[in-house]
Amino acid sequence: MNLSKKNIAVVIPAYNESGNIKVMLDALHQTLSKLPYVYKIVFVDDGSGDATLETLKGLSATDEHLFFVELSKNFGHQNALKAGVDTVVNSSDAIITMDGDMQHPPEMLPELLAKWEEGYDVVYTRREEDQNLSTFKKKTSKGFYNLMNYLSEVKFEPGTADFRLMDQKVALVFSDFKENDLFIRGLVNWLGFKQYGIDFKPAPRFAGNSKYTVKKMFRFALQGITSFSTRPLHIAVFLGVITSFTSFVLYMGYIVYSMYYGHVISGWASLISTVVFFGGLNLIVLGIIGIYVGKLFMQSKNRPNYLIRETNYKG
Repeated sequence: MNLSKKNIAVVIPAYNESGNIKVMLDALHQTLSKLPYVYKIVFVDDGSGDATLETLKGLSATDEHLFFVELSKNFGHQNALKAGVDTVVNSSDAIITMDGDMQHPPEMLPELLAKWEEGYDVVYTRREEDQNLSTFKKKTSKGFYNLMNYLSEVKFEPGTADFRLMDQKVALVFSDFKENDLFIRGLVNWLGFKQYGIDFKPAPRFAGNSKYTVKKMFRFALQGITSFSTRPLHIAVFLGVITSFTSFVLYMGYIVYSMYYGHVISGWASLISTVVFFGGLNLIVLGIIGIYVGKLFMQSKNRPNYLIRETNYKG
C-alpha cells in the first residue's frame, strides 16, 4: 500500500487556548511534514471566551492543513473531542486526539503512527507521574484509578490520557455512540480491538491555566465511575443490609439489658447522633440511586452531545 495516500487527522479540543494555538500548530507541522502522510489538523473551539476562534480562522485562511470546528457553546472537553472525531472519521484512515496546551508532545506522533503501521488499532498513552504535581493531586489521581478499578468491570491503567491514535474502524464504532456523560478513556478501553500503550512525560503547559479545577476533576471522576459500573448500587444495598442488621443486634441487646437492669432512658446526645448518622446514610444511598436515575432521564431525552455552529472542514 502507498503510505502517501493514507490520511491522518489530528483532533484538538480547545477552550480558551489562543496563546497556545500558534506554537502547537508550528510543532505539529514540523513533525507531520516529515512523515509520508496526507494530514489534517482540526481544532474544535469549545465555546471559548477569548480569541481562540478568531486565531483559528485567521491561520486557517493561509494554512491548507488547518481546519476549525466551532461549537455553539461550551459542551465540555469530552464532547468537544467527540465532535472532532465525528467530523473527520469518514475521511481519515487514522485519528489522533490530543490536548492543545503542548503537554501532549507532538514529537511523539511518529511513534504512535509506527505502532499503528505495525497493526495496532488503538495506540494510547500513559502519563508518567509529574514530580512537580502537588501531593494532593498525586494522591487523588491514584485514588481515582484505584476506585475505578475496584468498582468497574473495565480496568484502567493509571495515567492514561486522551492522547491516543485510533484506526478508522475503531473511530467509526466510537462515533456511533450516543450516550451522555462521555468518559472516552473508558469507552476506548471497553471497545477492545488491538491496543498498545506508550508512556510519555508531559511537557509544561505553554500558556494559560489548567481548565480542570478540583470541582471539575471530582465531577469527571464521578462521571467515569457511574458510566462504567453499577457497583455503587450494590454498595448501597450492602450498606442498607449492614445497618439494618446492626440496628437489630443493638435493639436486641437493649432488650436484654432492660430485662436485667431495668428500662433506662438516657443519652439524648447519642440518640440524636444515631438519628443523624442513619439519616445521612439514607441520603447517601438515595443520592447514589438518584445519580443513576438522573443519567437515565437525561439519556431518554436523546439530545445531541454537541452542536456545531460553523466549520470550514469539507472532508
